[in-house]
Amino acid sequence: MAPYSPPAEGRHDAIRLDFNENTVGCSPAVVEFLKTHLTAQALSMYPEYAEAKPELAAFFGVAENEMLFTNGTDEAIQVLINTYVDDNDDVLILRPSYAMYRFYAELAGASIREIDFHSDLSFPIEDILTAIQPDTRAILIANPNNPTGTGIDASGIERIIEAAPDAAVLIDEAYFDFSAVTVLPMLARYANLFVSRTFSKVYGMAAMRFGCLFSQSENVRMLHKAQSPYSVNTLAALAARAAIRDTKYVRDYVCEVLAAREMIYASLRDLNIRAYPSQANFILFEAGDRAIPIRDELRRRRVLVRDRSYEIPGAVRVTIGTRAQAEKFLKELRSIWK
Repeated sequence: MAPYSPPAEGRHDAIRLDFNENTVGCSPAVVEFLKTHLTAQALSMYPEYAEAKPELAAFFGVAENEMLFTNGTDEAIQVLINTYVDDNDDVLILRPSYAMYRFYAELAGASIREIDFHSDLSFPIEDILTAIQPDTRAILIANPNNPTGTGIDASGIERIIEAAPDAAVLIDEAYFDFSAVTVLPMLARYANLFVSRTFSKVYGMAAMRFGCLFSQSENVRMLHKAQSPYSVNTLAALAARAAIRDTKYVRDYVCEVLAAREMIYASLRDLNIRAYPSQANFILFEAGDRAIPIRDELRRRRVLVRDRSYEIPGAVRVTIGTRAQAEKFLKELRSIWK
């Protein structure tokens, strides 16, 4: 296995358009809530979730026993794999997609089959349906997908769920707030459906490592067996409660991102740079053999973007933040591109 080594150092004084995080920070209400609710005694105790669980369950519209708190989406993937996948079990993932799907499947000794996105990076639903076998045990899908930004509608996901009744089908909705497509309401209908959400993106809490994994109650009971009992810390559980209460902050940030996304699309068109359609808070664009030099020069100017040419030749991914941040990125890109 190749270790996953994200370039995550020295980013504090730069415009962070490289990891699809919230680029301005969490809601101020989260910080204030922590100040008033965090005590020395709370830090001396193992985490308790009695207050957080009903509040978050009500927010997501599920029962408490249909939800598992996780240490970010990464742990959600790991727990699902550890629960349902054994050595040499068949697992389907998309390529390119979030690296942790392959990472945890490899760690479990799974037999991994990758389904390639089409050349225009549209979602290969028919290829997935064809690839499903009776012995397929897990299908891991990000919707929208990272790094392509590609999305699939709920009816398409439903076709996949129905075609693989003996597989755990994970729909990772990390970027749901930007696409507004969710299959969370389908939980009651499909025993093989699992949905994950993260607080690392729109909520601006990447440092907290907090997420949720949803499924039917019997599945969640099984998932608990494969999870460390205190993997979610007290601060994260407190912060999540405050984050979901400030709906205006989330709504305003999403509107800002969507406006900035259109601004970047228009400017890339003016520069004759091909950009792929995205339903998330990032855009993948083609820079050809200049992908790495452009990334490096932007980094020198303290604007961080992500080279993805190791997966898609010539591709660079830029996170969408505010319009002011987009203007800074575009100003520097125009200077370099010319």
